[in-house]
Amino acid sequence: MSTPGFHVPTVDIAAWVGDGDPASRAAAAAAFDEAARTVGFVQVVGHGVPDEVLADFAAALDGFFGQPLEDKQAYRTPPEVNRGYSPPKTESLSLSLGVSPSNRMHDFFEAFNVGLAVSDFPGLDLPVEDYPENVWPEVPGFRASVSAYFEEAGRVASTLTSVFEAALGLSPGWFDRFTDHSVDVLRMNNYALEPGAVVLDGELTGMGAHTDYGIVTVLWADQVAGLQVLGHDGAWNDVQPADGALLVNLGDLMARWTNDAWRSTVHRVKPPIVDGSIRRRRSAAYFHDGNIDAVISTLPTCVGSGSPYEPITVQEHLRAKLAGSRAGVANTNADREAARVLASGTST
Repeated sequence: MSTPGFHVPTVDIAAWVGDGDPASRAAAAAAFDEAARTVGFVQVVGHGVPDEVLADFAAALDGFFGQPLEDKQAYRTPPEVNRGYSPPKTESLSLSLGVSPSNRMHDFFEAFNVGLAVSDFPGLDLPVEDYPENVWPEVPGFRASVSAYFEEAGRVASTLTSVFEAALGLSPGWFDRFTDHSVDVLRMNNYALEPGAVVLDGELTGMGAHTDYGIVTVLWADQVAGLQVLGHDGAWNDVQPADGALLVNLGDLMARWTNDAWRSTVHRVKPPIVDGSIRRRRSAAYFHDGNIDAVISTLPTCVGSGSPYEPITVQEHLRAKLAGSRAGVANTNADREAARVLASGTST
């Protein structure tokens, strides 16, 4: 379903990936600013991620998720460790907003997480709770292929923050002091259930309604139905990546910086049903979340007439969000985002 006229804008960032001329860079920044203010999701092209990296990465996902459940379970970590394997129905993303109706962990996706670790920042005294070491499965080629894509997605996220600086009238490099030891995580998702294993009723949720937590998310995904974005009118809209595009959306910390001028758009994943049966769907979200000790407060240029968010550290914000989605502890500090979900008439 989609609201008539709803579309996700396409922005070409090639001028920012290479040595683009000032006019081309300014045009891309203006286009992103318009998209961030109106939709909050963007089809990004010209990102420069090589096709072979994407192909190897997709094959790596197939190699891991294609294993028997008991083999994947060997890489499961406790809820407080945002790494490794998460089986189906062990998370509820709506609880990151505090709006899941029964605190049930019922999202049917399975996931595998890797991210930047303490060992990636020698010389810095960082909390291992926020920068845990990775757990790598013994699947041929998995670590190399995932690491190659992780590096590329991180480059795209960093490039986008440069676009943000231009779009928001900030000096070049303004975000550096907030991101030079950023808590970055790549979450690889697999939406698949055996045919006939479930009844396709309202209780089945691929991934509950939520906002992303950090600065910006770079999403690679199959062109399979399921992802839906909540529009300003409270209607859910289907979104699929265009050919060659990465989907990009903003997180809560960017909303806090801009006082909702750039909103962290609420989204969810419904069961990817094609011709009456569930289709497999893969996605991978690279979360660029900022330094754990950074304090986020509304930009002076974005206070406007509305009430700015209270300052918060990245650590406080992320821990409350993750305690909701992974440990079932409803987040009570997401009033603005939760209100958007509730206004749509659904909490899943």
